[in-house]
Amino acid sequence: MSLFKARDWWSTIVGDDEQFDQGCMCVGNLDNHSSGTDKIVVGSYHGYLRIYNPRPVKTENGNEGFRPEDVLCETSLNAPILQVECGRFVSSAEGMYLAVLHPRKLSVYNLLSTSGAVEHGSHYQLKLVYEHKLQRTAFNFCSGSFGGVKGRDFLCIQSMDGTVSVFEQESFAFSRFLPNALLPGPICYVPRTDSFVTVSSSRCLESYKYQVLAVATDTRTKEESQMLKSGKRVAAEWELGLCDQALDIHVTSFNNSQEAIYVLGERNVYMVSEVGKLLMMKKFDFNPSCFLPYASVDDGQINCIIATHTKTLLIYQNITLTWAAQLDMVPVALCVGKFQDSEESQLKGVIVSLDEMGHLQCSYLGTDPAMFTAASSEVRELDYTELDAEMRQLQKAIKEQQSKSAPIVPTQAAEDEIQIIVSVPPDLDDVSVATNLEIEDEEKVPSLTVKISLKARSHLTDVKVHVHAPAPLASNESLISFASLEPNHPGETQVSFFMCHGFLPSQLKAHITATYQSSSGAPRVVTSQIKLPLKLVIKAVLPIKTATYKITVDTNKPPVNLNDIFPELLGESAGGPGNALGFCVYGLDSVITMLASKTSQRYRLQSDDFASMWPLLSDLLLRLKSYFRVGQTSSDFKITYEGPLPLQEYFEVLDKHFECRLNADKYSHLLEERAAQFRAIQRRLLTRFKDKTPAPLANLDTLLDGTYRQILALADAMEENRKAQQRAAAALSCATHTLNHLIQLWKDLSAEEFSILESSLITSVDDNGDQGWEEIVDASITHLLRTCMAKSAKDQTVNPSPLNLLKDTTKLKKHIALLCDRLGKGAKLVVEGYKPVTSPTTTEPSKPIRPSMPASHSKSEQQKKYKPIPTTLNTKKHQEASSFDEPTIPTGSRFGEKKSPSAQGPIGGGRSGSDYLKRGGSTGDAVNSVPDLDDLGAPEVADQPLVNGVDELVYGL
Repeated sequence: MSLFKARDWWSTIVGDDEQFDQGCMCVGNLDNHSSGTDKIVVGSYHGYLRIYNPRPVKTENGNEGFRPEDVLCETSLNAPILQVECGRFVSSAEGMYLAVLHPRKLSVYNLLSTSGAVEHGSHYQLKLVYEHKLQRTAFNFCSGSFGGVKGRDFLCIQSMDGTVSVFEQESFAFSRFLPNALLPGPICYVPRTDSFVTVSSSRCLESYKYQVLAVATDTRTKEESQMLKSGKRVAAEWELGLCDQALDIHVTSFNNSQEAIYVLGERNVYMVSEVGKLLMMKKFDFNPSCFLPYASVDDGQINCIIATHTKTLLIYQNITLTWAAQLDMVPVALCVGKFQDSEESQLKGVIVSLDEMGHLQCSYLGTDPAMFTAASSEVRELDYTELDAEMRQLQKAIKEQQSKSAPIVPTQAAEDEIQIIVSVPPDLDDVSVATNLEIEDEEKVPSLTVKISLKARSHLTDVKVHVHAPAPLASNESLISFASLEPNHPGETQVSFFMCHGFLPSQLKAHITATYQSSSGAPRVVTSQIKLPLKLVIKAVLPIKTATYKITVDTNKPPVNLNDIFPELLGESAGGPGNALGFCVYGLDSVITMLASKTSQRYRLQSDDFASMWPLLSDLLLRLKSYFRVGQTSSDFKITYEGPLPLQEYFEVLDKHFECRLNADKYSHLLEERAAQFRAIQRRLLTRFKDKTPAPLANLDTLLDGTYRQILALADAMEENRKAQQRAAAALSCATHTLNHLIQLWKDLSAEEFSILESSLITSVDDNGDQGWEEIVDASITHLLRTCMAKSAKDQTVNPSPLNLLKDTTKLKKHIALLCDRLGKGAKLVVEGYKPVTSPTTTEPSKPIRPSMPASHSKSEQQKKYKPIPTTLNTKKHQEASSFDEPTIPTGSRFGEKKSPSAQGPIGGGRSGSDYLKRGGSTGDAVNSVPDLDDLGAPEVADQPLVNGVDELVYGL
């Protein structure tokens, strides 16, 4: 920060909520007053033009500042003002006129003064002298005595496409397209060489002779020339490469110094001679916003004022910093003018600055003398008794003030000043507003519009509402701002949610976050959740008879008609028996079939995609609990899972995700190698081209082209793998949700145990960091196996291992299987000092029953059922039965199927399940052709219960 501050001489705010930029201000003797004092002309992008004549009145406390009579003229031109400039633009007069550039026209005005009849002063008005219609959208312009004309100023307008049009005052001269023009840049006129200097989009400072541009056109009329369909090719007189993009250009032509071209870049300032030779360059460690060179009092020296984005004004003499002053704004335009300080004196060298919001300030450098004189201190003896009494009085006042004022840190019992109320309609939108979809589906992707209301307890300002919809869901609004909220006028808005991406949704909860500042000035955050309906992402289809993956849950209540618990997702199954429904996620092909038994109190989900069953499984559990608990006095409804855990199916999903991560790492290394190779070939080619004695390229150009094609192919492959990894991450999240809930139902986990399980086998898959999901889960489960689930105190250890990228998933799968094995043997997930945190995706807590065990089976007999754990994983695929009469059903499913010795596999490998729906008919048969689960027959061996709900463990580490 500067030691000194720019002294405010006169300031005001131009307009209300208007925007300004670099060319929106100029200074000059626009009314041609005999005193020669300057006037300030300001034009805004909103089309308003204002002319000021600062005349502050000195008082005892300093200058009075802005007065209404300082405004000479204010008018609306009904078009955005891009740039204003003062000059001799009229051929019939020698006075100063005002040129105003609009996007499609150039206007020249005269400021007329009419003396007042009374003491109210003069009256000013703008009179249009002439204007030129433009065929192309203008960007900026410059003025000067083109062609060496004396006493007159011509205008050169640069268009958005790089075309320059020259107007010799009231008449049009010619238009010319600058070569290699992609984006327009700053432009200025150099009188000594009679040329234009501009900066191209390739960061080159280019100079074009006026005479070369004038003779390069072969059109005759103004319209033909501005359309610019033909003409000779022009060449730059000289070019100079810059290090960064130019922000502004000025030409210095002072009497006591040499003529030079100053260019302000994003990090540098350049001083270039009129023939393109670099004279000086100064590198900055800050970001400049604008600059202005001006003449120095010393001969041969040029001063340069540079404004920065840190609100600092720096004065350089050549490359030496001579002064620095602090401003109250970030200027976008700077000028130096001469103004009337009093009736007899003038103030020269006033710095005029304008920022983008319209703060106009006239200031000067230096300091004001301090008139304060410190009083001499009195030497007296200290009275410690009086000091102690004063200290006690101050402490008492501080305590009273603290008790009255609101605490900065909110307490737990403090109420929020904003209440978020969300209204979710029961039906989807009649006309979907889903946009920017990345999925393709036969049906229109639906949307749901919810109403969000904010009720404030007091007056609040600048309240921002953030809407977060978890992928693959999206919303049409992500940030909503409220300027103010009143207690009697709640803020309301509507947000639409829809399915946007083509992968599985792991949760259907959107988060609404409101940020604001309390009445005491402390920041506050209020959050709320929106439970979105299942029909937003799933549609009803016909059920299928065959499926690869199956999940079965048992209850202790009579079976429920599926039409009663899924009334909004019946589709073509409406009016059926209600024991079979089919569903499909929008944008995906896999069909999820839900079956309900009529007498055996079982429900089954089956699909060809294991992960896709999670949204239906979660919703089924919630709806069953809601159905049996509403209107009933007893709440003894139980849901259990007694089948083998689908670990093998889960590991398949895990391997797909890990494979995508390995591919991403491989593509990244390959792309890095190809990029290094591409740069090396470029260096060799550049050396060959610069060599004075040309040498053969030795097929380097062919190698360069081939490497470039490989880089493009690798980039495309990385993008495809990124999308595949995103789909795999969503599938892994859904599969992890499924496995956690099945373990909870299987082992009757408490809320605390289930929270620890979800904290270890996490359901949120984030691939943005260095440590992936596999490394985090492996470390978490390893910690559980070494602490609360250790076999003995000897095995307990808490030494963490580094989180490095796994080479394969064998170790992780062994740890997950061992976790399930120890849970099956009765281990408890209890961590000392752990407090369960409700997960945003957990369902309503319900304590499932444990699998019943006959009294005749002792603990020792249960342990005998487990065989030693082998060191290899069983990856044998599920083979469907060839006949429905002799099915091979996973052992322990208790559907009444016959036990199959070949199915007595591991916890996750018992997927030899029979295709019990394969009884005849095609996949698209009606609902009535889908058999009931009770048709599979009764068990042959009913007196052999499962050990803890699973069979013998032959799956191990």
